[in-house]
Amino acid sequence: MNFRNSVYFIREAFISLARNKLLTFAAVSTVAICILILGIAILIGINASSFLNRLESDIEIVAFLDKELTESQIADIGQQLKELDGIQTVDFVSKEEALQMLQENLGGKEYDLEETLGDNPLPATYEIKAQDPHDVPDIAAEVEKIYGIYKVNYGQGIVEKLFNVTKWIRIISCIFMILLVMGAVFLIATTIRLAIFARRKEIYLMKLIGATDWFVRWPFVIEGVLLGFGGALLAVMILGAGYSSLINRMAYMYFLPLVTSSDVLMEIYASLLAAGAVLGILGTFISLNRFLDV
Repeated sequence: MNFRNSVYFIREAFISLARNKLLTFAAVSTVAICILILGIAILIGINASSFLNRLESDIEIVAFLDKELTESQIADIGQQLKELDGIQTVDFVSKEEALQMLQENLGGKEYDLEETLGDNPLPATYEIKAQDPHDVPDIAAEVEKIYGIYKVNYGQGIVEKLFNVTKWIRIISCIFMILLVMGAVFLIATTIRLAIFARRKEIYLMKLIGATDWFVRWPFVIEGVLLGFGGALLAVMILGAGYSSLINRMAYMYFLPLVTSSDVLMEIYASLLAAGAVLGILGTFISLNRFLDV
C-alpha cells in the first residue's frame, strides 16, 4: 500500500464517518458500552482474584507440640518442618507468647488471664505457611507424622470449601468475560454491516471496474479501527474516572482493599483500547466479506 493510496483510504474513512453521523454515533456508542462492561468485568475479576489470593495466602498450619518435649526436641521438630517440601515459613510460638496473644485478644487490660489460670495450659506451637496454599492439606498430613506433634489444625473442611469456591468464581469470571467479548463482536459487526449495506452499490461498482478486494476493504478497515478505538477511548475515560472515585471512597475500608497499582491499571486500560480497535477490525471483516462476492 503506497502513500497515495493510504491518503485516499484514510480520507474515504473520514468521509464515510462524517456522511453517516447517526451510524457513526451508534457504532461508537455500541463499542463504548461493550468495552465499558468488559472493563468493569475485568476490574471486578482482578479485585476478586486479589481478594481470594489474599484469603488463600492467610491460610496457615498450626502444629501443637507435646508438653513434655525438651528445648532440643522442639528445635529438632522445627528443623524437620523446614526441610519439608513446599514450606515457606516456620514460626515458633512458645507457651508464654500464646498466653500473651490470648490476653491481648480476649482479656485486654482489665482481666489478667495469667492470674486467673495459674499454670499456663496452652501448648507451644509451630505456625507453618506453605508456598502454595493449595498444598496445605498434603503438608498438614506430613506434619502430623512428625514425632512430638500431637495435633495439626489448618481449618480442615473450611479450607477445602474455600478452594472449591474460589475455583468456581474464577471459572465463572472467565466465561462471563468471553461471553462479553463475543457479544461485543456481534454488536459491532451488526452496526458496521448497516454502514456497509448503505454503500453496497458503491462497493458493487468499484468491483465491476476492477478494484481489488483489499482496495475496497481498506477504507472500511480504517473506519472500523477508528470506530472501535473511539468507543474504547470513551469507555476507558469513563471507567478510569469511575474507578479512581471508587478507590478514594473505599480508602478507609482496609478489610476490602482494591487493586490500585498504576502499572496494572494502565495495562488494563491500554488493553481495552487495543481490544476496541481489534473488535472494530473483526466486525468489519465479518460484515464486509459477503459484499465482496460480486
